[in-house]
This record gives sequence, structure tokens and C-alpha cells, in this order.
Amino acid sequence: MGDLGVVAIGRNEGPRLKRCLESVAGRAAVVYVDSASTDDSLAIARSVGVEVVELDMSVPFTAARARNEGFRRLRELTPALRFVQFVDGDCEVCPGWLQAARAQLESRPDVAVVCGRRRERYPESSVYNRLCDVEWDTPVGEAKSCGGDALMRADVVHAVGGYDPGVIAAEDDELCLRIRRAGWTVLRIDAPMTVHDAAMTRASQWWKRAVRCGFAYACGASLHGRGPERHFVRERRRAVVWGIGVPAVSLLAAWSTGGLSLLLLAAYPLQLARTYRGLRRRVPRRRLALEYATSCVLSKFPEALGVLRFLARRVRGGSARIIEYK
Repeated sequence: MGDLGVVAIGRNEGPRLKRCLESVAGRAAVVYVDSASTDDSLAIARSVGVEVVELDMSVPFTAARARNEGFRRLRELTPALRFVQFVDGDCEVCPGWLQAARAQLESRPDVAVVCGRRRERYPESSVYNRLCDVEWDTPVGEAKSCGGDALMRADVVHAVGGYDPGVIAAEDDELCLRIRRAGWTVLRIDAPMTVHDAAMTRASQWWKRAVRCGFAYACGASLHGRGPERHFVRERRRAVVWGIGVPAVSLLAAWSTGGLSLLLLAAYPLQLARTYRGLRRRVPRRRLALEYATSCVLSKFPEALGVLRFLARRVRGGSARIIEYK
């Protein structure tokens, strides 16, 4: 497939990177973009025989910037490039995915982005990995956005200006929004796409990942919240209301209300029960549905912190630093 290429990005992914690159090497032109790894990632990439781009880390790093650099180099290497698969270095591309996704783009001239099923490699190794596996299980059909793994029309990515390098998280959502505004469709199909290795074993990783989500909500709402899509406005509001508003009001008003305001805290178990009931439609395992519902409710606190971090960055000025959870 001389008109199809792959851009993989990573930092200190080790064996995960080897699986990722070997899953696409020889099937397409592959560019790996490394963000100052301190392990043997560079040696691994070169041993697989793919093109390697080392980012200049004196410039603020974001995954969006890494994808853009890889895409630029891929276009130089593949003048006839029509389709580009973006993939994270901790993901292995499933056999047959490139062909299946390409077929969709070939048969649907209105579609610019195709994504499929991403599953977690070791869902039972920790509760946090199981949460990721539920998160990846999204409905098929026309979608608002894809994740970090998707096959896209190269000319469309180029036409909309690629990824926004100033977006440090949920950069895929932001790109897909601009692609849809340009009149294109994002499509999720029921086909195995990638196997992801979150390697989340600690609560601190879950917390940092949720902080990053809150930062992404605030950033996205700041960029496109006034548009017709109201991008991430609802998610930002939920983080602020549940992560800051409800506990602040209930505690600050406790003295003047004789403690009655503390009853507001009962909204959290009610919200958990409501979320749990909604999840049971697509998560048949009761324990898993309860775990995910609990995470959805508790994550509002670190998400609110992420919103505050974004606001603090805007007040101080300057560029944001990426929030890593691994």
C-alpha cells in the first residue's frame, strides 16, 4: 500500500513500542516520533527498520506536535500519500485493520476519519486497566471524534492544518471537530483496531489521567465552546459543579444552615446510582459497571483540579506542560 503510511508516537514505551512498530512495519511506510525517551525506544525503533524523528525538546512538547512532525516527515517520504494511520506507541495495530479501514475510506467519499475497536491488553491486571477497557468500548457509526488511533485521509488532515500543537490532551477530539466543520464525517466501525497497554496499576496514575481530562475539557471549551458544538462545555461544567461547587456550598453553608447543607453531599451516591443504571445497558458485569460508575463520580475532583490548572496557566501566560500518568 504505497499510498498509506503510519505515524507512531511514544516516550519510554520499551517493549510496547516494539509490538506497536512490528504490527505495521512492512505493511506501510512508518515514521516513529520519539519525545526524549531515556530507555531503549530509539534503538528498538531503528532495529525494526522504521523512520525515526527525534523531537527537539527545547520546544514545548505535546502529543499533537509529535503527530504533526511525524505526518510532515511521512509526506516527505511518501509523495503519493493518501491515507495516514496515527497510533500511540503503547498500542499494537490488529491484523487486517489497515485494509478494513482503507476499504471504508475508499467506499465512503464523505468519510475522512475511520476508527474501530480499541481494547485493553491486560484488563484484569488492575481496576484501572479495566476502566480503560470500558472507556474504549464506544458505539459504532458516525461519531464526533476518534481516539489516538485512527486512519485518516492525508489531504484532509493537511487541509485543516493538522493537530493543534497547543492542545496538550484530547487533541484528537479537537482535530475531529475541525474536520467535521469542514464537512467531513468521522466513522467508527465494528472491527478490531488496536490493543492498548495502559499499564495503570496505581491510584496516582488514575488521578493524573483524570487531571489531564479536566485540563483538556477546559482547553477545548476555551477554544471551541462558543461554536455550535459547544465543545467540552458540558464536561467542563460537570467537573466544576461536582468537583468544586457542591462540596464548597455544602461545607461553607454548614454553619449558617445548622448542618442541613451537608445533605447536598447525598447527591454523590445518588449520582453514582444513576450512572450505574445507565452503564448496565452496555456493561453486563455488575462489578465492572459499579467500578466504572464510581470512577465517573470520583473523577470529577481531579478533573476540577485540571480545570483550575488550565485557568492558572491562562492567568500566568506561557505554554502548558504535558500531564503524564505513566
